[in-house]
Amino acid sequence: MTTLRDRFWIWGQDPGCHHLNPQGQNSYNLPGKNLMDSREGCDFLGINRCCRVTMWSGPFPPFDGEAEKIKDLDEVVWSAIGAGGVKQHNDDKSDLEEVLRMAEIHPNVSGAVLDDFFTSVEFADSKPARHSVGSIRSMRDRLHSFHKRRLDLWMVWYSYQLDFDVQEYIDLTDVVTLWVWKGSDLADLDAHIEKVLQRAPTKRRLAGCYMWNYGEQKPLSMDDMKFQCEKYHDWIRKGWIEGVVFCSNCICDIGLDTVEWTRDWIAEVGDEEV
Repeated sequence: MTTLRDRFWIWGQDPGCHHLNPQGQNSYNLPGKNLMDSREGCDFLGINRCCRVTMWSGPFPPFDGEAEKIKDLDEVVWSAIGAGGVKQHNDDKSDLEEVLRMAEIHPNVSGAVLDDFFTSVEFADSKPARHSVGSIRSMRDRLHSFHKRRLDLWMVWYSYQLDFDVQEYIDLTDVVTLWVWKGSDLADLDAHIEKVLQRAPTKRRLAGCYMWNYGEQKPLSMDDMKFQCEKYHDWIRKGWIEGVVFCSNCICDIGLDTVEWTRDWIAEVGDEEV
């Protein structure tokens, strides 16, 4: 039996890294102080799957210490390419070797994710992605041919990037995750998923779910929080997406009402069979 909870993931990152950017600024205007790590975030939300993703603050190879914390989760996907601030992952460089080493040690590692992979709108025509197509093809091939089990290649795809000329990259991925950066853009969710279904009809698809309006540096309204969760729930039932990735442990302990509502919602619907 598969339940809805089995389709839920947490976007796991280092505590405090959302409150401070590389310049030491709280660019997202987040309140409070974040001390909760990825594993604690899983326990708090009642989720047993984690995308463990590198930020400018780390982790840096070797990942053993962080991997130890999440070794008993049902499933873990590590970032081969971290967030946009991780400049050492640009220009065909990545943490793929370390991800493969983690997969060798920990049987719950099932893939690698490319975070913030496509560029911003102003650079979309000249350099749409952080790596060449050849680099991603090689990465995909190495993941698929991993000797213990096939590993999947995940990719972050923001709603404002859905019209970019990046089909070659999408075709190389196994899993696409749709993220809506600005809360004001959630009103167009149906149009966004229609584009994803058109461009990635055979891929595994998940929705990224923010609990803070990062793109507009302010709280996400409760109406928007409820709207997106109920929409994603409906998409799972329809088979449009496989699951939801909640972002993230970095805001689970700072007193947000959207987080508390989401926690209660997961507890309410999590045992539903899908």
